[in-house]
Amino acid sequence: MKVKSGWMIWALLSFVSVTVFAQQYPAVVGDKYVNRLPARLAKLNGKSAVVVNAGENGKVVGLKSGVKADPSGPATLTFNVKIPAKGWYELSTFAVPELEGAPATAAHVKIQIGSHRPTKRILFDAYHGNRQVSGKFEMEAGEQSIKIWLPDGVRLAWIEWKNANDPAIPEKAQRYEPRITPPAGHPRIWTTAQQLPVIKERLTQGENKVAWEKVRAAAISPFPFEFDPQEEIFYREDVEKAVETKAFYYLMTGDKAVGREAAKLMQDYLSVLEFGNVTYGDITREIGRSIYVTALVYDWCFDLLGKSELENLRFHMLRLARDMEIGWPPFMDSIINGHGNEAQISRDLLAMSIALYDEDPLPYKYTSYTVLEVLVPMRKFEYESPRHNQGVDYGAYRLMWEMHAVWLFYRMTGHPVFDDNIKHLPYYWLYMRLPDGYMLRDGDMFSVKGGGNAPLYWKQPMAMLLGYAYANDPLLKAEFQRQGGLPDNPVLFLLVNDPALKADHDLTKLPLTKDFGKVLGGVVARTGWNNKPESNDVIAEIKGGGYHFANHQHADAGALQIYHHGIQVGDIGLYLSYGTPYDFNFNKRSIAHSMMLAMDPQEKLRFRTKLQDGGARFNQRFPQSPAETTTDPWFDNGKVMSAAFGPSAQKPAFSYFKADLTGAYSSKIAQYARGFLFLNLFREDVPAVIILTDDMSTADPSFKKYWQINTLHQPQTDGDTWVLHNALNGAEGKTHVQMLLPAAADRKLEVLGGPDANSTFGNRFEVKSTKPEASAFRMLVSPAASHPRDRFLTVFQMAEGDAKPLPVQFAEKDGMYQLIVADRVVCMSAGAADVEKPFTVEVPAGAQWQVVLAGLKPGFWNIRQEGGGMDVNMDVVAGNNTVHFTAGAGKYRVTPTRAYHAKDVE
Repeated sequence: MKVKSGWMIWALLSFVSVTVFAQQYPAVVGDKYVNRLPARLAKLNGKSAVVVNAGENGKVVGLKSGVKADPSGPATLTFNVKIPAKGWYELSTFAVPELEGAPATAAHVKIQIGSHRPTKRILFDAYHGNRQVSGKFEMEAGEQSIKIWLPDGVRLAWIEWKNANDPAIPEKAQRYEPRITPPAGHPRIWTTAQQLPVIKERLTQGENKVAWEKVRAAAISPFPFEFDPQEEIFYREDVEKAVETKAFYYLMTGDKAVGREAAKLMQDYLSVLEFGNVTYGDITREIGRSIYVTALVYDWCFDLLGKSELENLRFHMLRLARDMEIGWPPFMDSIINGHGNEAQISRDLLAMSIALYDEDPLPYKYTSYTVLEVLVPMRKFEYESPRHNQGVDYGAYRLMWEMHAVWLFYRMTGHPVFDDNIKHLPYYWLYMRLPDGYMLRDGDMFSVKGGGNAPLYWKQPMAMLLGYAYANDPLLKAEFQRQGGLPDNPVLFLLVNDPALKADHDLTKLPLTKDFGKVLGGVVARTGWNNKPESNDVIAEIKGGGYHFANHQHADAGALQIYHHGIQVGDIGLYLSYGTPYDFNFNKRSIAHSMMLAMDPQEKLRFRTKLQDGGARFNQRFPQSPAETTTDPWFDNGKVMSAAFGPSAQKPAFSYFKADLTGAYSSKIAQYARGFLFLNLFREDVPAVIILTDDMSTADPSFKKYWQINTLHQPQTDGDTWVLHNALNGAEGKTHVQMLLPAAADRKLEVLGGPDANSTFGNRFEVKSTKPEASAFRMLVSPAASHPRDRFLTVFQMAEGDAKPLPVQFAEKDGMYQLIVADRVVCMSAGAADVEKPFTVEVPAGAQWQVVLAGLKPGFWNIRQEGGGMDVNMDVVAGNNTVHFTAGAGKYRVTPTRAYHAKDVE
């Protein structure tokens, strides 16, 4: 709140020996300057106020019995304070409900400092209860009166003033000299004088024409904005959209009348805009939007603004910045993760600092340091894996804001400052897309809250717009169009869209399998790209290995997902609210995912968790740099051992992945590796088969192990093969689950459904949602006897409707699992480590067979058919660890050597 017109001193304030004095009450002096003023010592309105005893809260002031709150009448009570130095101060209040145990409904208080405009602040609510921070106020030196009008039903115990210290500025930021600076002159937000003609030329070309006509119609229409200078208003999106549209129109056409209207509308709006002390609903996003639009007016209408107008816009941007979650200077939160990795710096404060650079370079110094020296190197490292660690929803949302920083620097300088790997990141969302319109689950999915039981088509079109336009990518532009475009933001569309780039909807140009690398390990394998409800495609994902980045990322190393006419195997947690007992003890935890658990009764609980789930370590501390990520064991999420697919890179017959997941768990796990082989059979009846291997050793044999998969509908478990099912668009898919190890006599199966599924080993959670995940099923297989080491080998066959599963032949010898299914012969390492000893592959009689050998140590291997025939050397590459060939009937000896007379296969 501005309580004195004029220039706002926003730089770090140094309060030396500052205290605040009030009548009959001494200040408390310490590291911070605090002055708590009891309400009972204030000057009371004898007609309306009364002092009463509130038990442990002491004497408080409330309205007399029968007196109703009257904000337009005399104040209920008045404090007098003496301010010895001009500066920013924080006001807090402590209030109690008149009736003990009354519902915590929001109650607002009217406050007036001196003769300045009164302000409305929250005095009591369900979020912060008794104690509320009313806000930061710029105070003049000297005596000030603080008038308060109390609401009904709430009594005031005290108010408290203290100096509002700015966030600490990192030493590196203090010494920072930006290597990249804004060019002289305006505009320089989203465009410069050099690029402006190109944007103007595109306005009436192709798809831009419709957007431009929409902008023009809105810009030339007067926008009525009636306000009372003595009454503050809350955020109004319609006003800000009108300002942005008119400022853009002036930038494109030079129409001064429209430009002046934008400037006046912004000045008037800011003069009464007040967010108060609202904190719920992530209000910092709305505060940031107001700063951003102000920056656009400052930059795009610069030549229409007088000195006092520019100063006023600058004052309000910096005033609002103080109330953002990241604070001002912007160092209260990290830009790497959390809300600091959203619009606050990457769009709002960066745009502000670019606009202000000539008149005040300090804001740009701080924001450019945070983006260029902190965010850019971290993302260069993270995006080596082309997926987002915050998952489908938060990943897209935060990338959307990151792309604002990408674009603002690129347009300002003409050169990229982010690594080019950010151009490939959006393909993650293409691979996660499902034929039902939604996505494979990853991280906290806030989009699941919408749509009820109706099919939900997942979309984040702004992220796709900024991504395809920056990468000049026709496939990503097609995804933007499938998501419905961005009709509500034609200005942003016109700023970046090149109508000459034609969308390409042919996703079959993409390989069916995507390996996500080693920073954030995982593989998505598909049988096709038919993303329509009638699709018969199978889509599967395995994840694990790399690093853990916390926040909305789940403890899901090794998690399996399978889609076929709906989710067959997957995650059953729902993101309903952050940090609730259900969220931290079920939704984000391993138990809600299809992965291995091991129960250590003494395992240490971490970060606000109350229950042991047997899963991977739950982590809510995120790394701040590549060096910290790779050197601090806290972030170890296992290691990718292998990721391979072939023989066709475009339509692979097999996709193999293996990860050592030991590091993802606590020391209860001595060794654990999970292997995954996806076989695309190119058949109608059984399109795909998955072979899953698990080899887990615990530090104590008594730590019970659980092999777990979660599914949405009750499974059939009355035979040797369990059957999962789901249906979409009238077609049903069944997943036949055959566990080969442990044998049936050596294992126990438990199926938990409904309320029992939403539990952490007996501790139930009530999940209020109509989504199928809220009443799902968990299948848990545990060994019948305790062993230090247990292995699991499972075959999943995804079949159309009532199609019969294919016969599976299985044998284990020479440290290898050998399986025969359809036209495939598969050998996989039977242990956690890669195979390094000779073994024999037996190919049955019949037509030619596709043979896959997976889990081989790197180096040359010789494959020789007994009795003559094949005799070849194959070089197994580290990280691939596979061999694929076509063979007829016979025995094949596979040896880790390079035979002299054999043919080298390149």
